[in-house]
Amino acid sequence: MEFRKEDCTYTSCYCEENVWCLCDSLKSKIPGAIQNCYCVFISNKRRAIPLWKQKASRRQDGQVIWDYHVIFLYEPSESKTIVYDLDTTLTFPCDFRRYYEESIKDERCLKPEYHRMFRVIPAEEFLQTFASDRSHMLTPEGHWVSPPPTYPPIKTKECSNNIQEFISMDKNNHGDVLSLNEFLERFLEKQ
Repeated sequence: MEFRKEDCTYTSCYCEENVWCLCDSLKSKIPGAIQNCYCVFISNKRRAIPLWKQKASRRQDGQVIWDYHVIFLYEPSESKTIVYDLDTTLTFPCDFRRYYEESIKDERCLKPEYHRMFRVIPAEEFLQTFASDRSHMLTPEGHWVSPPPTYPPIKTKECSNNIQEFISMDKNNHGDVLSLNEFLERFLEKQ
């Protein structure tokens, strides 16, 4: 499955919508592949998660502390996982092992409040259930923190805004919430 970065819909600071658009594009272009794809929200209770090799960074190592981040995983076989992250300086797409080693990294060197959790949602489910009215990107005065995408907000028939349910790392009806070790067991250990 080949998606070039320049062919993807991208708006800075709207990673969840960028991934939703990637899922939607994949479903129309290669419908059978969607069953091997996942959307992954990375966050924690404190909403402070370090990732490295990020375009938004001003540091040499590319580190950014996000409140949350969303990536797309494609698992073409049981022994291979590929990461699509439109905000990384690593290759696009990127082998899961390399992405883990250079962008996620081991958390033994991190304070516990920075340990990451991973909400893994099958891509088809994400397309059917995710909604955002983008209100989380407004300041209390009603100004955009970052300019929104030009297309209309994503919504479902039942809901216009449930993004907080996806960002939250409390267990709910959206996918599975995994620790870093569980996430690696699921996607890295087979490689």
